[in-house]
Amino acid sequence: MMLRYALQTVRDRTAGFLGAFVALVCAAALITACGTLLETGLRGRIATERYAASPVVVSADQNVHRTTVTEKKGKTKTKHKAKPVAERAWLPAGAVDTVRAVPGALRVVPELTFQAVPVGPAASGGTPSYGHAWTSAALTPFALTEGRAPQGGDEVVVDGALAARAGLRTGARLAVQATGEPKTYTISGVAQPARGGLTRQGALFFGDAEAERLADRAGRVAAIGVLPAPGVSPTELAGRITRALRATPATATAQVAVGDARGPVEFPDAAGARIKLVSMGGAMGGTSLLVAVLVVVGTFALSVQQRHRELALLRAIAATPRQLRSMIGREALIIGLAAGAVGALAGLPLAAWLYGRFVATGVVPEALERTAGIFPMCAAIGASLLGAWAAARITGRRIARIRPAEALAEAAVERGRPAWIRTLAGLLLLAGGAVLVVVLGSLRTEPASTPVTFLTVVVLAGAVSLLGPWLVRATALLLAGPLGLTGAGGHLATANLRGNATRMAAAVTPLALLVGMTCTVLFVTPTLGDAARVQAREGTLAPWVLAVRGPGVTPAAAERIRSTPGVTAATEVVRTSVRVGLTKYGAQGVTPAGLTRTWDPAVTSGSLDGFGEDGAAVSELAAEQLGLKPGSPLQLTLGDGTPATLTVRAVYARGLGFGDLTLPHGLLAAHMDNPLASAVLVATEPGTGRDRLTAALKENPEVAVLSAADADAARAERQEAGAEINLLAMGLVLAFTAVSVVNTLAMSTAERFREFAMLRLAGAKRRQVLRMIRTETLAVVLTGVVLGSGIALSVLTAFSVGMTGSVAPAVQAPLYALVVGVAGLLALVATAVPGRVALRVDPVDVATSKA
Repeated sequence: MMLRYALQTVRDRTAGFLGAFVALVCAAALITACGTLLETGLRGRIATERYAASPVVVSADQNVHRTTVTEKKGKTKTKHKAKPVAERAWLPAGAVDTVRAVPGALRVVPELTFQAVPVGPAASGGTPSYGHAWTSAALTPFALTEGRAPQGGDEVVVDGALAARAGLRTGARLAVQATGEPKTYTISGVAQPARGGLTRQGALFFGDAEAERLADRAGRVAAIGVLPAPGVSPTELAGRITRALRATPATATAQVAVGDARGPVEFPDAAGARIKLVSMGGAMGGTSLLVAVLVVVGTFALSVQQRHRELALLRAIAATPRQLRSMIGREALIIGLAAGAVGALAGLPLAAWLYGRFVATGVVPEALERTAGIFPMCAAIGASLLGAWAAARITGRRIARIRPAEALAEAAVERGRPAWIRTLAGLLLLAGGAVLVVVLGSLRTEPASTPVTFLTVVVLAGAVSLLGPWLVRATALLLAGPLGLTGAGGHLATANLRGNATRMAAAVTPLALLVGMTCTVLFVTPTLGDAARVQAREGTLAPWVLAVRGPGVTPAAAERIRSTPGVTAATEVVRTSVRVGLTKYGAQGVTPAGLTRTWDPAVTSGSLDGFGEDGAAVSELAAEQLGLKPGSPLQLTLGDGTPATLTVRAVYARGLGFGDLTLPHGLLAAHMDNPLASAVLVATEPGTGRDRLTAALKENPEVAVLSAADADAARAERQEAGAEINLLAMGLVLAFTAVSVVNTLAMSTAERFREFAMLRLAGAKRRQVLRMIRTETLAVVLTGVVLGSGIALSVLTAFSVGMTGSVAPAVQAPLYALVVGVAGLLALVATAVPGRVALRVDPVDVATSKA
């Protein structure tokens, strides 16, 4: 019977349930989008291109491993963890002979892969370009469409896509920047894959000797392609190769891939992006789920509150509490199922758009294909059903429990004070938020602090939601005087704030969440970035910095600068990440000669005087985490998986500006895919200007000479790009919160038709009622902005203390004013439109209607 009543209620009160439906649709779409990103990180396919004709591919292990064995209560537990390295790991060349000796291996082709970027008019744009030996063209396979194979060290074969894009033909000249000095080659041929072209990379093929010179990895190969003999399956051959490689210590960790597992070998950056996408999707999904719960519960609370009179009447005519709870729960399930299905479908194009933006900004490589499975959609529908049912049962709990004789009386007038359990829960959430703020102030790494930052915002917003009626009453008390000066509309607004605090609180919560979350998202990256820029600016002693439009500054260009009259030191800088144990640390490599003339990291112990090819300098944070001091050995894994042991020479304070580890340039660059310097710091004698340095680099027109101020401005631009990515990642949550603001305020205003009609019948003019609505809205906006700003300020201050040591977060006044202005505009529009619609109806018709 109650199911029939629930269906009838949903059909007859479609407008009343519209707000809850919209909130659930948005929540389901958000969960689907975030779930799709998470699933892409977990199961996204990385399709191979260059290894399409090689059923078996052998590569080095791209991970660092750690196995721990613990004994507890007589039981032994073994845990194995693996983390990816930052650069491509290489195999010893002896592995080729080992694989050739395996029965069933028809053809074994060693592969070299290194950066090879066309420069000048033939530049590849945003598509990565790699060089290979021509003998490895069979792995795709590539076939010549014109010309011939490269002969000698001055010829190159280009792939058809690059040739078509740049208008290249056989006999043309092409400048290529690889791992050393740029060199101009003659195009001896154009090659095209047998099955389609390369869409995710460009390929340049050199003679074998020239490819080995450019790769600069003597005695090593990037991978080995294996073609099985007739009658031998790739899986069977892979097993034989694995056993053969395990028998030799030098190749015991080699990986053998078949099928889709070949893709991560070809695109190791895409394999690494999986972890980033899982982390990002999980963080976004977790935050969006918490926000969705907060918004949906608030929306359903307002929806049930608007039906108090109807539910009270059912209690008065002997409906039991169980029947009411059953009806409300089934109504919620109906709305949740419909909204979940619509939202799940809407989330698929939303996920596609978000994935496309991540690819366009370089966060995720195109090689990692987006997965559009059914699991995120099912999770969204399930979350909608569970959220709607739980929210409806929680918000309908009070009206279902009171005695029938009290039901109508309570429905007529809002309760004098909130339920004690709601107040207690709000105080507990407030205490939990305070604890999170304290914890956040003690976190000093970005991966640890970022999720806690957004969790703290949501928890404090939840406290605002539960304590909202008290906060609204306090606001009414504080604003009673100023609002009274605005006339009759102000007096009416004050009375409504006091008498309908619960309804007003439902509107304050999404506003506070919107302002708090938006300000946190907008200012958390500048807070960290500005501190890093200050440290980098203060620690860079060199008045000039060499930057490059392309892969990097070559060693020869840096040497030309060193030999320029007036130059006292030139420090080449490369940047990557290394692992100490399984923990990843940002690292920079610097040339030791003249280092103290160009760089001051604020050394707190030790000295840079002993920094050499076997030395290292570490930040205070890394020293604290790893228990290091000057003289301590530092064992780490370089970017390509090579282990190294160095001696700590100095500990410095400016870790945000220069990274946690500073290592010798030669050591770090030798184990990077791109060994060219990202910057060169140049110290000069007084009077040595930009013109002299530029003249010394006339053979390197791609290198620009920047002043220290110009270099700082370039860092600011990169910081803004990082902030845009952060805003993109959390943009959906912010959009959902903004929709909830409009939705809640529109619901709150639309249900007051009878109230507005009674005011007009009592003598209030239409203009006075509109003024009352605007005044109420401004009071709600003021409350929401103050609370949201307080949440953001406390969270950002704690984040700043933990990450930078400063109590002053980077808050940009114009941007903050824009946030407040947009929030206020949304609120005014959301109340003005339904308010004007309500006032167009004749008040007599409203007062005498049955609704």
